Amino acid sequence: MQEYINLTDAQGARIGKSEKIFAHKKGLLHEAFSLFIFNNQKELLLQKRAIGKYHSGGLWTNTCCSHPRYEELLETAIHRRLLEEMGFDCQMQNIGHIVYTAPFDNGLQEHEFDYLFIGTYPASGNIHPDPLEVSDWRWISLEKAENDANSNPENYTEWFKIIISKHLLEKHI
Repeated sequence: MQEYINLTDAQGARIGKSEKIFAHKKGLLHEAFSLFIFNNQKELLLQKRAIGKYHSGGLWTNTCCSHPRYEELLETAIHRRLLEEMGFDCQMQNIGHIVYTAPFDNGLQEHEFDYLFIGTYPASGNIHPDPLEVSDWRWISLEKAENDANSNPENYTEWFKIIISKHLLEKHI
């Protein structure tokens, strides 16, 4: 089944659609989101992407990241994907966006207008990730996550390294 995503202009306005893999093959600017869920101790919930993902499989990253479906409301998409990937949902707040480009070894590339959201979920809460999406997860402080991403960059997704290195989360938790 083909999955269509929203193409955007440099300001994030939706300007059309593309099949997801085609957008990643051609490096077309498209809409995405990255969710960062913290517990009450201000630890970040990281996920390790399932090895079978179409890119960045086996790498650690933020709690959840994806694309709204073509014409899907962003607010609907963030809750849908958090529930699908991690097996829970929570309230989230938009804290801004980044635009980035990242090539991958398999010939695909990200060129995303990436909305950033944060939320809070208890460390003792039920987390039931989909094994087709997530192979592992852990709670970690931002400082430890940044230090590990700097020391072992090959273990983390490109977008996570960009976001954490720009310290875009600290002022919101």
